[in-house]
Amino acid sequence: MAREPGALAIDAEEVQRRIEDLGEIGNDPEAGRWLALYSPAWEQGMALVRGWMEQAGLVTRVDAVGNLYGRLEGREGGDAILTGSHIDTVPNGGRYDGQLGVHAALAAVAALKRAHGQPRRTLEVTVICDEEGSRFISDYFGSRAIAGFATAAELETCRDRDGVTMAEGMRRVGLDPARLAEARRDDVAAWIELHIEQGGTLEAEGLDLGIVHTITGMREQRVRVLARQDHAGVTPMDARVDGMAAAADMIREALQIARRMGRPAVCTTGSIHAEPGDPSVVPGVVTFTQDMRDADAARYAELCQTIAQANQAAAERWGVRLEVETLNDHAPVAMDAALQAILQEEASRAGYRWKSMPSMAGHDAEIMAQRWPSAMLFVPSHEGRSHTPAEFTPIEQVIPGVRVLAAALFRLAYAS
Repeated sequence: MAREPGALAIDAEEVQRRIEDLGEIGNDPEAGRWLALYSPAWEQGMALVRGWMEQAGLVTRVDAVGNLYGRLEGREGGDAILTGSHIDTVPNGGRYDGQLGVHAALAAVAALKRAHGQPRRTLEVTVICDEEGSRFISDYFGSRAIAGFATAAELETCRDRDGVTMAEGMRRVGLDPARLAEARRDDVAAWIELHIEQGGTLEAEGLDLGIVHTITGMREQRVRVLARQDHAGVTPMDARVDGMAAAADMIREALQIARRMGRPAVCTTGSIHAEPGDPSVVPGVVTFTQDMRDADAARYAELCQTIAQANQAAAERWGVRLEVETLNDHAPVAMDAALQAILQEEASRAGYRWKSMPSMAGHDAEIMAQRWPSAMLFVPSHEGRSHTPAEFTPIEQVIPGVRVLAAALFRLAYAS
């Protein structure tokens, strides 16, 4: 390991204990762990973190949509420097994605308060209420509310698997949907988010940290192949209009396009469904998803366009029709150059091994960056695992990230 910088006291045992304590909330022996927005487990997790904030001497508040803040008031007031992440998880998720960023932010700010007292500029540990969007399909709802991008309409149209709307979920935890606009902030100076890499690059290269230069562009789409339903036995191969064969051709070609473009371009089909779905029937309708990503804007556009052309060409070869529904489309988002430089300088000063790298997963930072200077700091993910109970980062690989985060916050809030 690289040497530990400075004299700032970071209690590694406390950070590990908090990882474990929060990580126990939401466990279900059958369904796995899930902290879903506005669920009892989410309420319990938020209450636990709020208690830790108050123990650290931070002034806490919950905004109109459930985002949690722990504030260390600056002598000069003014716009606040925010640091944190989210605690909600995907179904059967782990205890590091998002949550580690909250633990790191709290540890860094608490250590700065103990060592240096009141900052010149206000610091706030921020717990985003909903990043994953796994309950209501409401990606980045918490940060979008902070930035002023969330809409009242989605509170009534977004529903969970039981038909509960977001508005109903809010009311069940004591929040008023009519106050959504009050979550918007106009007093933010910067956002810095620590996160696990969610990939294996840092571990494979023996590096301590990654400093994100760009968050990937991502397009998610649902492709519906309209073919002709026929008998699987009596319909000759050369007489079929086979939806599954056409879909397979599209999926294979899209994967090859991403492979030919090379890293970091990726394409994934995570879901496929045939209708009527009987072994003895040539499917008349096949629906599948495509998730396309690249961190370079030009390459991202090329990837999406080339796959669209390949899908259409395959449809013509197989004599099928296509319906394509875009579910998400986010262009690559660059992180703030000045904040990147601060993180890089502090990582180098501490003697840590780091690299500038893209994030191939989406994060709240890409929303915050649309309004304020934003940055991300990665720590390694063991075996690149994420969105699984197997995600893990040893505490000795967490602490360098906490130290560099604290050093950057010191420069922004105490020294500048």
